[in-house]
Amino acid sequence: MNIFITGCCGFIGFSFANFLAKSNKKIHIIGIDNLNDYYSVNLKRKRLNELNKNKNFIFYKIDINQYEKLEKLYKKYHFNYVFHFAAQAGVRYSLINPRAYIKNNISGFFNVFNLSIKFKIKRLFYASSGSVYGELNKFPVKENYDLRPKNIYGLSKKINEELINILLQKNKTQCIGLRFFTVYGEWGRPDMFIIKYLNATYNKSKVFYLNNYGNHFRDFTYIKDVSKILKKLIYVKLKHKHLIINICSNKPLKLTNIIKKIDQLTLNKPKIKKRSIQKVDIYRTHGDNTLVKKISGIKEFTDISIGLKNTVRWFVNNKRKIKF
Repeated sequence: MNIFITGCCGFIGFSFANFLAKSNKKIHIIGIDNLNDYYSVNLKRKRLNELNKNKNFIFYKIDINQYEKLEKLYKKYHFNYVFHFAAQAGVRYSLINPRAYIKNNISGFFNVFNLSIKFKIKRLFYASSGSVYGELNKFPVKENYDLRPKNIYGLSKKINEELINILLQKNKTQCIGLRFFTVYGEWGRPDMFIIKYLNATYNKSKVFYLNNYGNHFRDFTYIKDVSKILKKLIYVKLKHKHLIINICSNKPLKLTNIIKKIDQLTLNKPKIKKRSIQKVDIYRTHGDNTLVKKISGIKEFTDISIGLKNTVRWFVNNKRKIKF
């Protein structure tokens, strides 16, 4: 079995590729990444070093906007499944560089989708986001709720979903849209809340800015749970050609409570500057995970205390090796 993973040096792409490669040596994984500098290239290269330890993993440095290079890989490897994680991440960055989201999250996405249709891939998995829901006031949000994205990142993910709805009708490829909520854990992104807070905790020269005075709620979802779910989804039978699934814990937590838990583990505190809610911030994210539990068969999600403990341990052991 050949599985293609785009964005394999990103947080979710790396974690899933590494988990899959180790769990089944008969699965051959072909990964691509452009190793851009949106956040620490050093961290991405460290992830790649871990992936290269797996004999059933092959890496190509390719950008998803390089259509001809992508097409050569599809021709060469005859992929059975495609997991598309490559994208321009970050909500706040969309205010600074909206063009990057159009280029990567829409045009780049279309390249992968189009080639998956052309080469009759059995199933295409693609990363959507809980950001597509926007600011709702009815929780937990279910997959059939209205989508009202509040930022360009969320809008780009909504467009991906709608493109598939329109273009998939006459094709046999199955598609699963993965609406990830706040994924955290080992090897996490340094621009996201938990790793960013830990970085400030152990680097006294850094200040941690706490938006909305820490009153936001986030549906934190542990990366190892995500990897297990994704593997299960490879083998499930689908009744629909296009399925959308929330990937979430269904347990939103206030950010000030997350900080307390981390402080108890580190016995340390960073310099914190509290500030009002920012322009693109969403007050609360809280997804319904009934569907993903039913389809994947995974009933229990890792408790936040265990996930944080593992994350802090990983960070402490690697903070000198990895320049965040």
